[in-house]
Amino acid sequence: MPQAHTAIEIDSRTHCLNEARFIPSPNADDRPDASDISLVVIHGISLPPGQFQTEGVTQLFTNALDPWEHPYYAEIQDLKVSSHLFIRRDGELIQYVPFNRRAWHAGQSQWQGRTGCNDFAIGIELEGTDTLAYDPRQYRQLNRVLAALGRAYPRLSNRCLVGHSDIAPGRKTDPGEAFDWSQVTF
Repeated sequence: MPQAHTAIEIDSRTHCLNEARFIPSPNADDRPDASDISLVVIHGISLPPGQFQTEGVTQLFTNALDPWEHPYYAEIQDLKVSSHLFIRRDGELIQYVPFNRRAWHAGQSQWQGRTGCNDFAIGIELEGTDTLAYDPRQYRQLNRVLAALGRAYPRLSNRCLVGHSDIAPGRKTDPGEAFDWSQVTF
């Protein structure tokens, strides 16, 4: 993994991070306004639930879940979801959707009077659960990513950073009580 002091950059042509492994997700489309990137949504995910370093998240985001691999997979196999970026426990970055495209991560959502947050938000998934502390390497990578996003998309700032639970209260709880917002700099 790169040193924490090196900058992550977003390629202005591809809208992808230079340090992320890119695995394209079919669960994305064009934003209504590609210049309206004004929110970052932090999510927490692990597949199967509570298990880390599996291929479940990538399989979910690429519509390749095997419903026989785990009982939970049978319940969610028909979901068509994705995120722009996934940060594993060890800090590895995997990008599924270029930032200028709409990833399907927020679902039914609302922020500051605007509905359909996927239209204007970037979704970042951290490998974790609501109740287990996230790894310090994830916070370091998240902060590096947020700095790159701020440089590339001028409408973003620390006032534009929320949890999934903030835009879908009552429906979503992630990134959960274990996520330490004081570790995040934007």
